[in-house]
Amino acid sequence: MDSVWGAIWGIVPTIVVGLIFWFILWSIIRIDRHERKAQAKIEAQERARLASRSPSS
Repeated sequence: MDSVWGAIWGIVPTIVVGLIFWFILWSIIRIDRHERKAQAKIEAQERARLASRSPSS
């Protein structure tokens, strides 16, 4: 029974580090997705503003 607990305690740090790594990557990807969406919105507003200023042909 001690060897089972030893194996479990040996694997737990690896799982915890893996979960922390996954959470960090997930957060970075999520933040990047939201940043790209916000940037696209700003660029669309700028294009619309510039299009309204240009003289009609």
